[in-house]
Amino acid sequence: MTHKIVAYKMLPPDVEAYLREHAEVLNVDPRDEATFIEALKEANGAIGASIRITPAMIEGAKNLKALSTISVGFDQFDVEDLTRRGIILTHTPDVLTESTADTVFALILASARRVVELAEWVKQGNWNASIGEAQFGVDVQGKTLGIVGLGRIGGAVARRAALGFRMNVLYTNRSPNEQAEKEYGAKRVELDELLAQSDFVCLQVPLTPETHGLIGANELKKMKRSAILINASRGPTVDEAALIEALKNGTIRGAGLDVFEQEPLPADSPLLAMNNVVALPHIGSATHETRHAMARNAAENLVGALDGTLTQNIVNREVLKR
Repeated sequence: MTHKIVAYKMLPPDVEAYLREHAEVLNVDPRDEATFIEALKEANGAIGASIRITPAMIEGAKNLKALSTISVGFDQFDVEDLTRRGIILTHTPDVLTESTADTVFALILASARRVVELAEWVKQGNWNASIGEAQFGVDVQGKTLGIVGLGRIGGAVARRAALGFRMNVLYTNRSPNEQAEKEYGAKRVELDELLAQSDFVCLQVPLTPETHGLIGANELKKMKRSAILINASRGPTVDEAALIEALKNGTIRGAGLDVFEQEPLPADSPLLAMNNVVALPHIGSATHETRHAMARNAAENLVGALDGTLTQNIVNREVLKR
């Protein structure tokens, strides 16, 4: 029997061609929710990204066996509900590691050296004489980087920091990362110690009930006044209102942000008016090469899940035990 797949995101032509070799593919615009839900009722699998898939949307999808998200994050899904229904959820955790770590380090450098702010300052014709202390930034090399969540991406950031910039790396993680400790000199500490000692605090945790609002007013107060917060994980891991207050009051020096509580960032967000904030439009993995690799990986995940051959990149492995 031929599998039926719903694609709810535009796929590269070669990736769509790969899927069509293995299944019937129906392209659907998920913004037309009624059509999308109707298509899911007939589907065995679906592939896409950036759209919340609720239990109600798949209530009538009796043939649905697998969902493949073109992302590492899976907070757009009710994993517990999918597991209860016996639906496999797959993601793409490996292919975006290096490009996302590049983005994280770009935020560190841009925030420390005020790259975005001063580039605009030059374009506005303000560079009329030698710069003075008003345009100075802070060093990155030799400083202390605290990474909250030392998984794949956090480890890649630690490698750049320790080997490239001779930074002292602290980290918190549910379990020790022996490779990072051995190769990068990373030291595992409690969150409070990490906040107090780090010059840059970098969040690399998935969004879960435990990490929602992980960094709030109390945590920001524990940071150095000279510290910079970097968040390229998920927006809701930070209490945005508390961050805005901390940036206004000088509780911390600045922030480099690729993610926000609401995306796209509202035009009236106070963050947009702050010189000590670098705000990017969630570009973590947004390179031509990486996005193509993610789409291909997600397609292979979906075909493997439908064929019963997939052994990796499965979010809810409990389904396989049934």
